[in-house]
Amino acid sequence: MRQRIEAMNAEHARQIAERDEAIKYKDAKLQKVSFELARLKAWKFGAKTEAMNAEQRRLFEETVTEDEADLQAQLDALHHAPAPDATEPADKHRPRRLPLPDHLRRVEHRHEPDDTNCPAPGCGRPMVRIGEDVRERLDIVPAEFFVHRHVRGKWACKCCQILVQQPVEPQIIDKGMPAPGLLAHTLVSRFVDHLPYYRQQEISARCGVHTPRATLAAWSGAAGAGLEPLFEARKAFVLGCRVLHADETPVAMLDPGAGKTKRAYVWGYARSEFDAQPGVVYDFCVGRGSKYPVAFLKDWNGTLVCDDYKGYETLFKLQGRTEAGCLVHARRKFDELIKHGHSEVAAEAIRRMAWIFKLEKDARDCNAQERLAVRQSQTQLHWDELHAWLQRERQRVPDGSGIAGAIDYSLNRWAVLGRFLRDGEVSSHNNHLENLLRPWAMGRKAWLFAGSELDGQRAAIVMSLVQSAKLKGHDPWAYLKDVLTRLPTHPNQTIEELLPHNWGLQPLSKHDGKQS
Repeated sequence: MRQRIEAMNAEHARQIAERDEAIKYKDAKLQKVSFELARLKAWKFGAKTEAMNAEQRRLFEETVTEDEADLQAQLDALHHAPAPDATEPADKHRPRRLPLPDHLRRVEHRHEPDDTNCPAPGCGRPMVRIGEDVRERLDIVPAEFFVHRHVRGKWACKCCQILVQQPVEPQIIDKGMPAPGLLAHTLVSRFVDHLPYYRQQEISARCGVHTPRATLAAWSGAAGAGLEPLFEARKAFVLGCRVLHADETPVAMLDPGAGKTKRAYVWGYARSEFDAQPGVVYDFCVGRGSKYPVAFLKDWNGTLVCDDYKGYETLFKLQGRTEAGCLVHARRKFDELIKHGHSEVAAEAIRRMAWIFKLEKDARDCNAQERLAVRQSQTQLHWDELHAWLQRERQRVPDGSGIAGAIDYSLNRWAVLGRFLRDGEVSSHNNHLENLLRPWAMGRKAWLFAGSELDGQRAAIVMSLVQSAKLKGHDPWAYLKDVLTRLPTHPNQTIEELLPHNWGLQPLSKHDGKQS
């Protein structure tokens, strides 16, 4: 009996020791995870993100969000608490969950008890359904390839020897394999999602479909050629306004003869940011000389919002063209001084400009007349004070200094920088077009270079249409699919109907879905 009691006591002591060890491990784990989570939040809210560029900052924020969710899940598991819904904001810093769009297909799952009789002892009577809880979860089915099978019956009259058959509908690629939806998908993947052809090939292969890179490139080439008339109409529409934005960005182009790439440029031209019908058009050029904007804008007159690039000087020598400067470019001169060294004058310049930008932001949704009234009654006063202050400060700073250069830039371009004060349709800056050139910067990181001048021009055609479609809130794929379907039979004299600002999706044909 004594030995049994000792054995029980030993077993009890062992269990206590194991429990103590488990508690000690859990406490250590809790302390470690809590420390990691606290440090992560300190990084998140205390990091000097101004030292990062936009891409680095975005990657940092995404990584922090992933790590925070990971550590929080570990912490909840250690506390034996159910993990919070990842879509529900735990604090004000997390993005707010938006309702799932109504247009998405719903797959309903019903969950009811196996037995709807009362489970209470001695009862067993049928229960009454008094309501329900509904919770929606977002899911996805990977892209599905399917085949349109067109069957055209042949009908013959034996006595007259006549054969009747429905004609083949014209296509962008006659006798080709891709339907308009696949052509649109290829173009959107390349020019909106910036997927090189080799990656598109790999994605298709996962679905069991073989689409070699050369084939995808050939489809894009044919589709680009088919879209050229629409591009010309788009160009005419964009250049039909009185106020334009212009800017350019470099793109590498393959130079086969030299065995390397050389620098080419994409010039962007957009209707005023205040225009009721926004639009952008791109021009791929092998150089950056003044002859390119002069040639593109040869039939256009109006006010051009641009930076201080000397290539525009020839353009403004021609009658009917007025230059409007970019105040953001002037501000950047002072901002660079603050980032790379202390400058009280630069900080004061930015503070004074901030009042002007605030007034512009407040008048953003006004019409041209109302915006001009605000500028003349309020902005002009701040503008004149800024001018007088810059002139005084210029006399105090030494020649050749960085702050002297920043002030000289603004004073030398004062007339064109203030053009917006005399025209309600003119913007005070060129950020509108700079944002529309960003897809090219993203694209050149993905596909690295344009294969040829023709390749660059084709990219400009597609990018002009898809970016204009996005400006109007259209789905680029839906727009291109419909346009590529209708273009082969659409009359040239009414091609403007297919431009993004006029486009309305027509009823789907009988071949737009699966047919048995």
